[in-house]
Amino acid sequence: IGLLSILRKLKSAPDQEVRILLLGLDNAGKTTLLKQLASEDISHITPTQGFNIKSVQSQGFKLNVWDIGGQRKIRPYWRNYFENTDILIYVIDSADRKRFEETGQELAELLEEEKLSCVPVLIFANKQDLLTAAPASEIAEGLNLHTIRDRVWQIQSCSALTGEGIQDGMNWVCKNVNAKKK
Repeated sequence: IGLLSILRKLKSAPDQEVRILLLGLDNAGKTTLLKQLASEDISHITPTQGFNIKSVQSQGFKLNVWDIGGQRKIRPYWRNYFENTDILIYVIDSADRKRFEETGQELAELLEEEKLSCVPVLIFANKQDLLTAAPASEIAEGLNLHTIRDRVWQIQSCSALTGEGIQDGMNWVCKNVNAKKK
């Protein structure tokens, strides 16, 4: 089931744009996830080279996919995309334990961004198909997710490779897309 068919359910107005920001460290599996979500009628737009961002736009949905590498120098530009975000999806490579601290730091910084305040966040604990993957519960604890009080959040085990868990995550997105605390 493509992202669009799920998202169509949540659109009250045909001209309403649903803005989803997909973030995560490099190699977390964002592109694979995007491909799993995408259906044929999605047109891929690749903005300026040097920016690790993909915008997928279709029928009033806008999905901005950011690849957070070590390039802190492009960090200031991300803010251009925070405005009016409806949902933040953060992807973590559950098997890459060496980078849990780094990914946790990035997530914590995002949650402190004023423009992202109260935006519901879905964390995909990706690569659960790998034997070395940490379970979602362990990641949640390691990242202190239980301390998040200003927004609704959810951690979802998934495998972008097999597609497992993605549907559940996107259903949560649909339920919470309008849950921003005003």
